[in-house]
Amino acid sequence: MIGIFEIFEIGIGPSSSHTVGPMRAAASFVAALSERGEIARVASLTVTLYGSLAFTGKGHATDRAVILGLAGEWPATVDPDRAEAIVHRAGEDGLLALGATRDIPFHPDRDIVFDYETPPPGHPNALKFTARDAEGRVVAEEIWLSTGGGFVRRHGDDAAASDAAGPAVPHPFDDADEMLERARAAGLDLATMSRANDCARRSEAEVEAHVDRVLAAMFDCIDRGLAAEGELPGGLKVKRRARSLAGRLGNTAATALPPHSALDLVGAWAMAVNEENAAGGRVVTAPTNGAAGVVPAVLRYARDFRPEVGPDGLRRFLHVAAAIGWLFKRNASISGAEVGCQGEIGVAAAMAAAGLAAALGGTNEQVENAAEIAMEHHLGMTCDPIAGLVQIPCIERNAFGAIKAIAAATLALAGDGTHFVSLDEVIVTMRETGADMQSKYKETSRGGLAVNVVDC
Repeated sequence: MIGIFEIFEIGIGPSSSHTVGPMRAAASFVAALSERGEIARVASLTVTLYGSLAFTGKGHATDRAVILGLAGEWPATVDPDRAEAIVHRAGEDGLLALGATRDIPFHPDRDIVFDYETPPPGHPNALKFTARDAEGRVVAEEIWLSTGGGFVRRHGDDAAASDAAGPAVPHPFDDADEMLERARAAGLDLATMSRANDCARRSEAEVEAHVDRVLAAMFDCIDRGLAAEGELPGGLKVKRRARSLAGRLGNTAATALPPHSALDLVGAWAMAVNEENAAGGRVVTAPTNGAAGVVPAVLRYARDFRPEVGPDGLRRFLHVAAAIGWLFKRNASISGAEVGCQGEIGVAAAMAAAGLAAALGGTNEQVENAAEIAMEHHLGMTCDPIAGLVQIPCIERNAFGAIKAIAAATLALAGDGTHFVSLDEVIVTMRETGADMQSKYKETSRGGLAVNVVDC
């Protein structure tokens, strides 16, 4: 199983699958070269991008991410100022410090190949690394898959085995029905059960520190987004709006605002995060970068509008949200390139709805119902970013995903947890809908808004 450490990871924008994943794959490839003692033999490197990484890689900064990963940088620790210097040096001087150890010639225009023709091997987000020696002989060649949310694996590795790696957990579950049954058998609520699983894999202190670090990073990201103005990079000339949207409400205390203003603020908070993401800022995958604004916005709603939640309730929110995220990754996908935006905004809304229901004292059955309602009303959502940028319609979609999550939690808490459609059934439906969806609607920018709106 995976848990809160994998579902909520601190990284950089604009995309978990197209930025964070490729950077991690590149850094892993170079680290393996170093471990095998082969890095000194490498005289040249070629990176080939397939599928969605090729079609929207430039807009998603995949080329930039690959350069940073080859230079030994990792998403969680890369320094933005150092990153600019590394990318600039490759572009201007044609040099790259491979694994931060030794310079090799590297010209991005020549050595990063956007392959629009070859069917992507293994996953819609695939990339191949080929390292050669001075005589042109292959030192190492690997294909990596970026499977959404920053998760990566080598092509050919067993995905199920990868998910099962690590210490055994006391309450394992592979689907929602089993999750509820495990909780009933143990006499636990879902937040406590999810936390116990995480504490079996890391120390209690590590788990608590990570949760608090994630909460701080999410709230800090909202604040940074609310403070920033100007145009977002990429050429669409999209202006940041979160600051002005929130500013219209003035400095009135959140609890004193009229009811409709709560949703206005929630939308502004979600957009603030994804404007930061679009600018390449530091965000938390939740479960992806493209959907990174939904969970933080609903968390802040819980903090600012629902005082009964308290700090412990916010932590419970994240533990439950992580468990729901695991179910979708395990049984469907969190990759827009694989199942469309239902796998990003839809999953984020399901996670946030379940988390909010848990934080407000919902039963396990109400929590599961909240997640189901949220996803049910995102089914079929396409991923069609204009110009391959995580801006239109992505930023506004986070606002609507957050508002839908609050509505889903409210509906679930109004009932007793009994409902007609189960979470497992809606997850299967989401997976099947994604499989039926044409590839042009799955993060390739070859359909939908991406072709019907002029991007200049």
